[in-house]
Amino acid sequence: MKAFALLLAAASFLLPLGAQAQETAPDVLVKNVTTEVLDIIRKDKDIKAGSTKRAIELVEQKVLPHFNFTRMTALAVGKDWRQATDAQKKALTEAFKELLVRTYSNALIAYKNETVDYKPFKMQPGETDVTVRTQIHQSGAKQPISLDYSLEKTPQGWKVYDVIVAGVSLVTNYRSSFATEVRNGGIDGLIKTLQAKNKSLEASAK
Repeated sequence: MKAFALLLAAASFLLPLGAQAQETAPDVLVKNVTTEVLDIIRKDKDIKAGSTKRAIELVEQKVLPHFNFTRMTALAVGKDWRQATDAQKKALTEAFKELLVRTYSNALIAYKNETVDYKPFKMQPGETDVTVRTQIHQSGAKQPISLDYSLEKTPQGWKVYDVIVAGVSLVTNYRSSFATEVRNGGIDGLIKTLQAKNKSLEASAK
């Protein structure tokens, strides 16, 4: 689980900066911003000391505007998304977003000088849905682990809507457990479960 969390940290490095979101190719964007955020983590004394608050601040400042959490949540919930009301969809998205923010924040704190390699990238003219492929090298590990990003181009720029770790999709990884929660307690039951998980993570971080 720790290794998986560390890999998720790399997802938070995928951050457009202002107008670059529409001007920079996705692969260049990943490489440039990964370098920047890794540098912040290495130098930030509070994060290195294990400050969850500071890690959350970094995620909120750098990540949230550039992920399509609504689409991520819809993909994670799957077919049950269609039966949710607008209010339930909003609550689900907020709860899932908070869960991912806390996951990323914990991963930033756990960062231990992993390195990133970037795979060759090709994009056709006018293409609006792409995958940027990278590999994470962890100290002591014999083989790197693949970490791929699914992005879509929107009027607001490129947005991440999924992260694939070692061939496993982040959003579809949640789908089975979400479906079980919906079967047992409906959409409201899933919302309550996510909210309870977030409260538990918040309490454990204090």
